[in-house]
Amino acid sequence: MSLPILYSLQHCPYAMRARMGILMAQQTVLLRAVVTKNKPPEMLAISPKGTVPVLLLEEGQLESRVIDESLDIMLWALSENDPKDLLYCNFPNGLSAMLALVHENDDVFKPILEKYKRARRFSEVSEKFYRRQCEVFINGLEQRLTGQDYFLGDSASLADYALLPFVRQFARVDKKWFSQASYPKLRNWLNDFLQSPFFTRVMAKYPLWLDSHEDCLFGSR
Repeated sequence: MSLPILYSLQHCPYAMRARMGILMAQQTVLLRAVVTKNKPPEMLAISPKGTVPVLLLEEGQLESRVIDESLDIMLWALSENDPKDLLYCNFPNGLSAMLALVHENDDVFKPILEKYKRARRFSEVSEKFYRRQCEVFINGLEQRLTGQDYFLGDSASLADYALLPFVRQFARVDKKWFSQASYPKLRNWLNDFLQSPFFTRVMAKYPLWLDSHEDCLFGSR
């Protein structure tokens, strides 16, 4: 059976999320690097919405399945193999708790974060306004790290990896402010991930598939 094909964009937070899930699950895929302005017709044919990540699974000679939501790709990968128990399989309601946090990030925090990222173009006042709105969620993450190393306990879960790209974006909008803000636990949590060899693998750069038509192995092999 052929390896799954993953269409990915290096700095897209959703694509980063999918790559982290694949790495943590010790899966291997053929990665096709894309850019937003020039999307491969092969990708658009299987996922017309045109956003990454997109994962193509061949499940038989005549059957294939497309997964084009980052969280679903993480869940697929970890359902195949979860050596670090990121799904908290032995904890009642563990998965539902982490999915609730991820959906809060995606549905509530992310839209405000986008406004915060763009606000500096307009005025310092609007930047501070949207940052304060973001801080409602950010402060909640800081509180979660009181007495434990990760958002849901003393070991990392799917939620930590799923939220990492977005906390990273928030921290990068105004690095000086974030370095001095009253979120020391969240800063330590973020820095531990960003300084790890694992994150270096997640962010490795690959040749654009439309330029080379070269499928790059990504994952455990």
